[in-house]
Amino acid sequence: MHKHVEWDAPGSDSVLEHFANDPEQRIEPRQGDILSARYEGTIVRVKVDAWVEGTSIGEVAAIIAMDNGRRLKSHGKLALGDTVRLPDDKRALEPEPDDAEDDKE
Repeated sequence: MHKHVEWDAPGSDSVLEHFANDPEQRIEPRQGDILSARYEGTIVRVKVDAWVEGTSIGEVAAIIAMDNGRRLKSHGKLALGDTVRLPDDKRALEPEPDDAEDDKE
């Protein structure tokens, strides 16, 4: 059974919006693919087991704090290993790494 998750809106990082002008580039997720989404201000990576009618079903493979990149074992009601459903409209591109530290050198 999967855990119900209220995913954050991906905003400007939306995968669907990114490929809206070039639908040829958009592909359906396949088993083993790793997808990203946002949940309560964190980045969640989901390893796809199946894709059914616009929704990926898979296991939470990583939960990452957006402010410092720290890996978490759980956040809110979500934990590593949970099975979740991730609708395509909630998929998000990974954010750009923070280069602020590189600029200080």
